[in-house]
Amino acid sequence: MKKAIVTGANGFVGSNVCKRLCADGVKVFAVVKDENEKIEKFEYCELDEVETLADKISDRDVDVFYHFAWVGSAGPLRCDENIQLQNALWTARALRTTDKMQCKKFVNAGSIMEKETYTAVYTQESKPGLPYIYGAGKLIARAICKPIANSLSIDLCWAVITNAYGAGEVSPRFVNSTIRKIIAGEPLQFTAATQNYDFIYIDDVAKAFEAIGEYGIANKEYTIGSGNARPLKEFILEMQQELAPDAKPIFGDVPFTGVNMPLEAFDTTDIETDCHFKPEISFAKGARMTMDWIKSVD
Repeated sequence: MKKAIVTGANGFVGSNVCKRLCADGVKVFAVVKDENEKIEKFEYCELDEVETLADKISDRDVDVFYHFAWVGSAGPLRCDENIQLQNALWTARALRTTDKMQCKKFVNAGSIMEKETYTAVYTQESKPGLPYIYGAGKLIARAICKPIANSLSIDLCWAVITNAYGAGEVSPRFVNSTIRKIIAGEPLQFTAATQNYDFIYIDDVAKAFEAIGEYGIANKEYTIGSGNARPLKEFILEMQQELAPDAKPIFGDVPFTGVNMPLEAFDTTDIETDCHFKPEISFAKGARMTMDWIKSVD
């Protein structure tokens, strides 16, 4: 890989993928939605104008188009059906723009929430909550993009991120919020935490996306995870023992309303086999690095 386009280049995952690619000598066209963003080399483009990238970037020998831009990946907009449906359409338009630029590989950032959403929606008498609208948007995007990609002879790789965390993340997601509770000395209260989970540190996530860009096979899904999925309780205890050995997590006080996915939903065999990827950072080490970063910026 010599050249790559990265949308959502100022986001948590996108920015780290840019850093990884640049460090390895890849020329990166970083696409951001904020024209005031202080990135040294970037193209400003709103998602609803993604087609204009074909005019803004004259190169026609780009190897991979990475698409991370997605409005409402966290917070209340996850529950906004208009935003999430629009995200799916924007993803399809980004894919068609890839064809206009004569780029033949499109790597999209999917989510483990797609699998949870499918199960939650199609299980008889289930009662999925509003946050599953985000997962539905990702599912719709995939359903739209796969036939489009094949009609255009573009290699589409769908990267399913389990749970990315690490230095630089500011969203109130699980690892981040738990570490902040530890720092503040707040009670550590959880569900019974028997549901299966996986986490992967952001540096390894960036490494995985680079590997998919290099070696990913068309029409395949690649799960980006640690390869060691297990009940959430085990992750919590590992984090507590590393960061707050004297704390006493309380399990069962918070009701669990989600979907417990089987361990095979987190299987990373394909990315290991096809893309030669193996994560390097353990969960305990990653949690420690994340805590150190939070303390340095707060």
